[in-house]
Amino acid sequence: MGLLGASGAALTLLAALAGRSWWLPRAGAQVLKSFQEDQFQGHWFVLGLAGNSNSRADRSLLSPFTATFERSGKRDLEVSYAMNRGTRCITWSYLLTPMTQPGQFSVDNGREPGAPVEELQVHDTDYTNFALMVSKRQSGSRSILRVYLLCRMWAVEAKALEGFACLLKAQGLSEDNVVFPDSADWSSHLSSC
Repeated sequence: MGLLGASGAALTLLAALAGRSWWLPRAGAQVLKSFQEDQFQGHWFVLGLAGNSNSRADRSLLSPFTATFERSGKRDLEVSYAMNRGTRCITWSYLLTPMTQPGQFSVDNGREPGAPVEELQVHDTDYTNFALMVSKRQSGSRSILRVYLLCRMWAVEAKALEGFACLLKAQGLSEDNVVFPDSADWSSHLSSC
C-alpha cells in the first residue's frame, strides 16, 4: 500500500473512525511475541497520539515531535523526545526498563519513590516503517492511557494507520481522543530542534 502524508493520514483515520467498514477490529488484540530492541532503536516521528485525557481542543496544541530510542546500560532503553513550541525546542526523556512480556517496559521518569508506576507496551512494529505503543499510568484515582503511532519518516502506510485505528478501538478510545501534529510547517521544525 502507498504512503500517506501526515495530513492525509489524519483525514483517513478520522474517516475510518467515523465508521468505514475496513476499521472493524481484528480478532483479539495482538501483542508482540518477541521484541528486537536493536532494530527498534533509532529515530521515530510521532504521527498520531490518542488518549483518554485528550480532547478535540488539544489538536491545536500538538506540534510535530520526534522520539529517539537508544540503549542505556545493559538492559534499559532511553527515549528522548523533542518538540518545537514557537521558537523554543522542548525536550524530555526517561528510561524504559524491560519487563517480562516482550516489548513491555516500566517507565522511570524520575518520579519520587512510591509514585504510581507507568508502563509502556510496544504493541506492534515492523521496525523499519511503523510502531504502535500503549502507555498506562495512574494519576490520583484516574487511569491515564495513551496510544502512539510512530513512523520512521513523516508519512504513514495505510496498514499502520489501520492498526492504529484498531488499537484505539480496542483501548476504548474514539475520534475525540485522537490528536495529530500539524505538519504544515514540519520542515521548519527539523532545523531548530
